[in-house]
Amino acid sequence: MRKLVLICTLLFFISSSVYAQTQLKAGDKAPAFSAKDQNGKIVSLTSFKGRKLVLYFYPKDNTPGCTKEACNLRDYKDTLAAQGYTILGVSTDDAFSHQQFIKQYNLPYDLLVDSDAAINKAYGVWVQKEREGKVFYGTARTTFIINESGVITKVIDAVKVDAHAEQILTK
Repeated sequence: MRKLVLICTLLFFISSSVYAQTQLKAGDKAPAFSAKDQNGKIVSLTSFKGRKLVLYFYPKDNTPGCTKEACNLRDYKDTLAAQGYTILGVSTDDAFSHQQFIKQYNLPYDLLVDSDAAINKAYGVWVQKEREGKVFYGTARTTFIINESGVITKVIDAVKVDAHAEQILTK
């Protein structure tokens, strides 16, 4: 029994350190993904080949911070598009929630359904959180700027929800 506990403990620490070493950064190839958007259409990273992509991860539709971030990106969509960027949001909410969020705030870009957090995990943004003494896993608000070749050029992990587009546009 002791050996089993020791082996499990070692495996935990090894997997934790591997996870810490696999954090994505500028210059890394963006992990491939494929998921349904709010309308059930399959979207993948290869859909954006030859275009710059703003891939933003947010915790939950219709919450104050996520709404501010989504609306800031909406308000700067033309400016971002003029710089060659396409915007794509990702959360673990379902398609119906995404549809309502898009409709309520007139969001002009697609939102991916990542209900099993597979894309969150691939990008390293599925993290342990704590609120009111309860520990759970959720999305760390993070944005990846991906170039035309599928390479990450910028990672924004200290997102300013009221000024996120400015963070994207700043070199």
